Amino acid sequence: MNEEMKNGVRQFVEEFGVFFERLGFPRMAGRIWGWLLTCDPPHQTAEQIAKQLKASRGSVSTMTRLLIQIGLVERIGRPGVRSGFYRVREGGFAEVLRFKMRLTAELRAVVERGMELMKREPPATRRHLEEYRSLCLFLERDFPAMIEKWKREWQKR
Repeated sequence: MNEEMKNGVRQFVEEFGVFFERLGFPRMAGRIWGWLLTCDPPHQTAEQIAKQLKASRGSVSTMTRLLIQIGLVERIGRPGVRSGFYRVREGGFAEVLRFKMRLTAELRAVVERGMELMKREPPATRRHLEEYRSLCLFLERDFPAMIEKWKREWQKR
């Protein structure tokens, strides 16, 4: 990889970290995922990731566990090698969205508790809660079908 490409990848990794932070995740988790999306070979040890990202081994360990929990990264072994390797899990982008949808369902439950508290209040007072609940229900109903449709389209490529 030439120096211009290396600089481009570094910039991409940083941008990915910032984007991930905007999604509500730690920036380092996004940087790790960005690196794993672009690295060659596509599987890396924690030590390799830490070296490339100039990060502490502890930070990489903590963030790779988070990425595994979310479903974006998986840990694999290789015959004859003691260290574990991390790589992007197939379908990872869809997993980010599924994770956000689980949060949407949790938000709906909180909103519904608020609606119960406000049931005797005037409609104008309940309006925002009803709007949020309606949007959450809409997303919960239609999102799974959208992901399945995308999967079918992706597999046809």
